[in-house]
Amino acid sequence: MSNSDPSKISTFLDEEFLRSPEARQVRMLAEIAAPGQKFAKEEVKNTIVFFGSARSVSEKDARAHLEAIEEFMTRSEVITEETHAQLHRAQMDLRLSYYYEAARSLAFKLTQWSMGIVQKEKRFLICSGGGPGMMEAANRGAAEAGGPSVGLNITLPFEQNPNPYQTAKLSFEFHYFFIRKFWFAYLAKGLVVFPGGFGTMDELFELLTLVQTGKLQKRIPILLYGKEFWGDFLNFEALLKWQVISEKDLLLFKIVDDVDEAFELIKNGIIEEFL
Repeated sequence: MSNSDPSKISTFLDEEFLRSPEARQVRMLAEIAAPGQKFAKEEVKNTIVFFGSARSVSEKDARAHLEAIEEFMTRSEVITEETHAQLHRAQMDLRLSYYYEAARSLAFKLTQWSMGIVQKEKRFLICSGGGPGMMEAANRGAAEAGGPSVGLNITLPFEQNPNPYQTAKLSFEFHYFFIRKFWFAYLAKGLVVFPGGFGTMDELFELLTLVQTGKLQKRIPILLYGKEFWGDFLNFEALLKWQVISEKDLLLFKIVDDVDEAFELIKNGIIEEFL
């Protein structure tokens, strides 16, 4: 049977059909089943999930960019509004890079600790969205500690390119956001959320809702990293004031601002619940 003849292609190998609206359920099932098969083969049962902005960069890169703009301004006779905007952006990139480095350091420490667990299937792998920014920092920290890490990438028309630090055989490319979020939640035994935008908040609040409603039938430590950012961005007490959440909901997570504190909280929470 020759596949050069379209009339003789088996239906399950027919790419035109598989890309069609009628095969959407098949594609969804593939995105659920294929990662599960690979995780089972690699004995990955537990992850520590890191969420955060795709737009952050390392401190080294942020500082170099800022210094280049400042040098340009010292040599320029006329400073335009665009240059001032670039300067402000570079200054904010440097502030945000603090969290990139914190994510990198925390992932390093957690991976080192996890690698000390003798039984491979009981280890806890760092898991990120697989892209740049805070996601890169998480996978990078794990790689620098000598451990594997998971990347749950998403196909987007911009911004999301797989970072080079995730373990190749544990790197997945998703089309459907909701299935990607299923895999974030399904294996998660801990969650750390760094500063981020709409995508980060979407992921965070979906997981918080699953925990709040009991749909996630496990107690995982959830940390929001960066008191300045979370204090600027969200007023959780206002939700309580307006009685749209209860006091116990504020106990579902903890806001931290120190790598060592975050490490101890995640580690101890995992040991208490899962080891």
